[in-house]
Amino acid sequence: MTARRPSSREIEIKLPIGDIPALLGRLRRVGAVSHGRVFERNTLYDTPSSDLRRRGRLLRLRIETPAPSRWVRGGARRALLTSKAPVPSTTRSRYKQRYERELMVVPRRPWPALLRSVGLRPTFRYEKYRTALRLPGLHLDLDETPVGNFLELEGSPRAIDHIARALGFRPRDSIRGTYWDLFAAYCRRHGHTPRHMLF
Repeated sequence: MTARRPSSREIEIKLPIGDIPALLGRLRRVGAVSHGRVFERNTLYDTPSSDLRRRGRLLRLRIETPAPSRWVRGGARRALLTSKAPVPSTTRSRYKQRYERELMVVPRRPWPALLRSVGLRPTFRYEKYRTALRLPGLHLDLDETPVGNFLELEGSPRAIDHIARALGFRPRDSIRGTYWDLFAAYCRRHGHTPRHMLF
């Protein structure tokens, strides 16, 4: 295990994307700096009785490999273990908020077997291509998924709203859902049983 990020409050929204090259052009014009494109293999783990899900918690293993495109260089190869927990709130917000802790781990270790050995099992697998970009005080991630393309904005509500407006989005464009939520909605619209969101 190489690096751990302390627990932080994650505040984010997703925005639906149509034209990726046009969006990348707008992102460059507002000064966003690309950190490369990767292919992600994500697996959520839980106990056999789904204790984490029932408590609104999440444990995810993410494996990233470089995936350059015509527009973006490849990113870094790495693996991350991430835990997320709900933020107590009495008001409805248009931002998704979770407590998050992230641990960078050695990609070559047999993490799926190690997690199974402590009683955890894989529950949901999903894949996406992610282009990471940064602005001062804001993380921007362009995600290409089997159910559509999305731009995630993570930072303070003020920074999120400012950049969303600069990119031509309106507050009603914001999506709070997780990728499981988006995948389940896609499957309902197309009459499929949701299992794993894979290319």
